[in-house]
Amino acid sequence: MLQASVAVMHWRERPEGGNRTWLLIIRWMILHIGRSTAWFFMFPTALYFFLVRTDERRASKQWLQQVQAPLQGYPGVLRHIFTFAMTIVDRVLMLSARDAELDLQAEGLEQLNQSLQKGQGCLLLGSHLGSFEAIRALQRHAPSGNQIKVVMDRQQNSLITRVMEEINPDISNTVIDARQSGPIIVIEAAQALAEGAIVTMLADRIFRHEASAEVSFMQRPTRFPLAPLGMAAALDVDVFVVFGLYTGKGCYKVIFEPLPRPATRPGTRHEKRLQLQQWVALYAQRLEYYARRYPYNWFNFYDYWNTDRDAVTDPGSYQQQ
Repeated sequence: MLQASVAVMHWRERPEGGNRTWLLIIRWMILHIGRSTAWFFMFPTALYFFLVRTDERRASKQWLQQVQAPLQGYPGVLRHIFTFAMTIVDRVLMLSARDAELDLQAEGLEQLNQSLQKGQGCLLLGSHLGSFEAIRALQRHAPSGNQIKVVMDRQQNSLITRVMEEINPDISNTVIDARQSGPIIVIEAAQALAEGAIVTMLADRIFRHEASAEVSFMQRPTRFPLAPLGMAAALDVDVFVVFGLYTGKGCYKVIFEPLPRPATRPGTRHEKRLQLQQWVALYAQRLEYYARRYPYNWFNFYDYWNTDRDAVTDPGSYQQQ
């Protein structure tokens, strides 16, 4: 691992890989020639990124060693990058409503639907483990009227986002901009939930100075954002973790799993803080559980444990972020 004294670039400051022309070519291949042709061209694409993206290559190698993946070293890194590349390919099919060409198997969908039948929406907590886009592909299985709203930063990986939104411009209407202030995000999410929508958020990365909790992840102290579960607690909605895990050959396992609150009913502010931290720890446990089983689906290509040591740790301040 890099030493703590070495300056580490924040994940939001990492330069975006790829270029628009190549992305457009790959998109055209997928939509007009087929996934198998794009699959072939992903080999040189993955090799290119393996050769030129030193930091990502190092981070992948460290991750695979940390999680004790079956295939490690440079062969494992190539497989890791190729897995990510294929989820980008399949994202094109999902956004163009051609996910029938893929094999998407859902687990826990019945429990999710039961929660939605209460008349209120729910919060889905995702991560950079697997394909978050697979959730959209399963929207047709949700009860009628349950729209999906995604809290996301459209400026992060803006090139890929723009190219993808050109396939289906309507998806921009389902986005809650994560670069807004915390209170505005909560208000927009609360309105969507009151209308029975499914609000989805990624909960495995923190921004600079964001309120966070330090919990155990992969047997190491790791900070996770407090805002997602803090918002769920404030709005009193059901929470599920969700993973769209790529298992190879166009197959995905989309898992919905309830994330119940810790049993203790909070009273004082201190008790609320402890309960929120316990809830975050439970999320980290479920993330670790699936990350160990699907290590090549981990798409945090940076030194996950060596950034943002100056983040806020007061759970009560999440609403100000």
